[in-house]
Amino acid sequence: MRPTTLAQAADRIAAGEPLSKALPEFLDAFYLAETPAQRAAMLSDEPATTEDVRLAGLFGAVAEYLAHRHRLPNVPRWAYASHRYLDRAWHVSPFTDDAMREYLTFASPAEFASRNIFTEERPLRRARSALARQGF
Repeated sequence: MRPTTLAQAADRIAAGEPLSKALPEFLDAFYLAETPAQRAAMLSDEPATTEDVRLAGLFGAVAEYLAHRHRLPNVPRWAYASHRYLDRAWHVSPFTDDAMREYLTFASPAEFASRNIFTEERPLRRARSALARQGF
């Protein structure tokens, strides 16, 4: 059963499930939610803090990005906690060359870049999402 909240996805990751499995499963559930209220509820519970500072920042960025992207009434307050921002840059890519780092720095959405997380232009797209079908 896929996680239906970001906090559940974080719990699964903390328990050893790969980020590459738990986060996409949450995103599938989020994108299939029928109302803004359902989506907001899926972000409302704060993910538990772990020793992995990157994950703390990532969860804050994901919540803020999804709330903005789906025009939810607000971003959960927990997403703005100071521990949700990284002190060191994290370029999320399997490639480590300077050109890729420059591209990620330029392309990263503000919700990620403000946290010192640099990723692709549309980091949370899924093939089944309404946003993907609309070309976002």
